[in-house]
Amino acid sequence: MSANEAVTESVETNESKESLTALDRCDICGAQAYIRVELATGELLFCSHHGNEKKAKLEPIAKSWLDESDKLLSR
Repeated sequence: MSANEAVTESVETNESKESLTALDRCDICGAQAYIRVELATGELLFCSHHGNEKKAKLEPIAKSWLDESDKLLSR
């Protein structure tokens, strides 16, 4: 594997981790996840409802907060 192939593979892996899919489920209710929260101890996935409900408590301690709930209105 060349250096360029390794970089491309790394970028593709990072992009797929960033984007949520229909297979990602809310850790609370099992609905489709639209929010990923990365904490020092791991990550949590939430539907839009539960993500917004927990945002005030989790956002200050989150390493990253990915909110794709705008996909709900994009049809």
